[in-house]
Amino acid sequence: MATMESLIGLVNRIQRACTVLGDHGGEGSLWEALPSVAVVGGQSSGKSSVLESIVGRDFLPRGSGNVPMRITFDPSAGVLVSLVMVCDLFVWIRYRDPEAVGVATSQDGEWVGTHMADLNHLLPQNDDPFGGIRNVVNLTLIDLPGLTKVAVEGQPESIVRDIEDMVRSYVEKPNCIILAISPANQDIATSDAIKLAREVDPAGERTFGVVTKLDLMDKGTNALDVLEGRSYRLQHPWVGIVNRSQADINKNVDMIAARRKEQEYFANSPDYGHLAHKMGSEYLAKLLSKVAIHHLESAIRARIPSIVALINKTIDELEAELDRLGRPIGADGGAQLYTILEMCRAFDRIFKEHLDGGRPGGDRIYGVFDNQLPAALKKLPFDRHLSLHNVRKVISEADGYQPHLIAPEQGYRRLIDSSLGYFKGPAEASVDAVHFVLKELVRKSIGETEELKRFPTLQSDIAAAANEALERFRDDSRKTVLRLVEMESAYLTVDFFRKLSHEPDKGSNPGSTPNTPAPDRYGDHHLRKIGSNVSAYVGMVCDTLRNTIPKAVVHCQVREAKKSLLNYFYAQVGGREKKQLSAMLDEDPTLMEKRNAIAKRLELYKHARDEIDSVGWK
Repeated sequence: MATMESLIGLVNRIQRACTVLGDHGGEGSLWEALPSVAVVGGQSSGKSSVLESIVGRDFLPRGSGNVPMRITFDPSAGVLVSLVMVCDLFVWIRYRDPEAVGVATSQDGEWVGTHMADLNHLLPQNDDPFGGIRNVVNLTLIDLPGLTKVAVEGQPESIVRDIEDMVRSYVEKPNCIILAISPANQDIATSDAIKLAREVDPAGERTFGVVTKLDLMDKGTNALDVLEGRSYRLQHPWVGIVNRSQADINKNVDMIAARRKEQEYFANSPDYGHLAHKMGSEYLAKLLSKVAIHHLESAIRARIPSIVALINKTIDELEAELDRLGRPIGADGGAQLYTILEMCRAFDRIFKEHLDGGRPGGDRIYGVFDNQLPAALKKLPFDRHLSLHNVRKVISEADGYQPHLIAPEQGYRRLIDSSLGYFKGPAEASVDAVHFVLKELVRKSIGETEELKRFPTLQSDIAAAANEALERFRDDSRKTVLRLVEMESAYLTVDFFRKLSHEPDKGSNPGSTPNTPAPDRYGDHHLRKIGSNVSAYVGMVCDTLRNTIPKAVVHCQVREAKKSLLNYFYAQVGGREKKQLSAMLDEDPTLMEKRNAIAKRLELYKHARDEIDSVGWK
């Protein structure tokens, strides 16, 4: 069972947390579980004067067109008041920052703010982020527009219904305690305040009847029937109030003197003397605190699970937002270096996921080997290069002035060497295509590394270092694939041609031997045979390179990018001074401010959760 003191302390902290965190109401809001007191009554019924009497301070401006908003603390009344004023034109404001106490007024349609530094000393001054007066409950007092029956000149015809709807929207909330203000010189049966209270609170559990202007009743009359509950019975006792007169206000009679005068009135009144101990604004303030606590205990007990759920949900959201924005970085060089390396590793991890298939993009490399390279090899101009005309030309030039004796070996070698040279183009194109894919994956990986988004300079540094490494890998890969082609040219596979020499020449004479030159050795048939043999050999090499080029590219580019993309960058960063590291972590100031604000809210919500957990609710 929660003690009264712990309950009050909890409510005060939650209320203060709501205000500091900018939680000012709405469905699911913490405010929905906290007590408020709304003053309801007709125009000129004394509503604002009752508020001042409860607070014990003269803080509301007089006259029309002003909408004050102020926070104040009256030690004698023991009530911390966060006041919401709603003007007749339906403009309402609520303070958001208790450290910037101020008053706002509407003058000719323009809002004017005035800093009220003289009130700052009235706020709790301690290290508790929720501040708090532990032995009294914090009440939100709401001064609403006066109910009216007719629209006056200049007001819309809907003003009567609009005001009533606004007032109803406040008082129908189950956590709202209703102060139904009725002037003593008005028949209670016609009281607009009582009528509205009866509609929204038919059981009368949260309605307090307040009778004002008792001192202005006609001589020989009194309001005992109302105050003693005979005219209209409420669950809570009726309370009579004697507000300051206009003369007192003009003379700047303070609230302490006004309260003393009010007590003297009741004590010396022949009509109300027997009720003096439960009349007056000071008694009303204490009664409201007592009843608010009683009313609150059952209400907040039912709302604690939803409050805790809301707090936890908000904490999770704030934690997620901080993770998205990134946590604050330590000022020392070691912490900065650690942060840079961690973000590099995060980028490297995402980059590898792209290559390994955990994220899209790496499959484009396979597309280079499976589609682009074979298509390029297929387009090589071997039909033109090994045409009858070109074979005759190469063979003839290879023999020089003396024709070959047995076979045109030099001609074969020249035809093969020149044919294999065509493979360099597709080989280099494969290297460049994979390089382009890897660069694109670097760009995507940097964009997908959440931790890097707050550091544009570090993004640029990592991109530059990664692309520089990819350039080195590309150069090595290009050299390797060109070597593969050159190796094929440097040493021919002899067995391939030995097998050809044992195959019968379908176009030769039946009696001739394979090694015996045919009579038409420079004839078309023989030249076509040479071209066919070279084409078959080139096709064999093409099949080999179709497999070895991807192996070389993967080994030199893809594998190295996975293994050592940022190795050189790590070595560079490790030797940089703190000033250079700080320059790499140049955050956007707006982002830093946003993170600090979220961190502060997160701390306050966690504090609120701890406060709730510290109270036993079973």
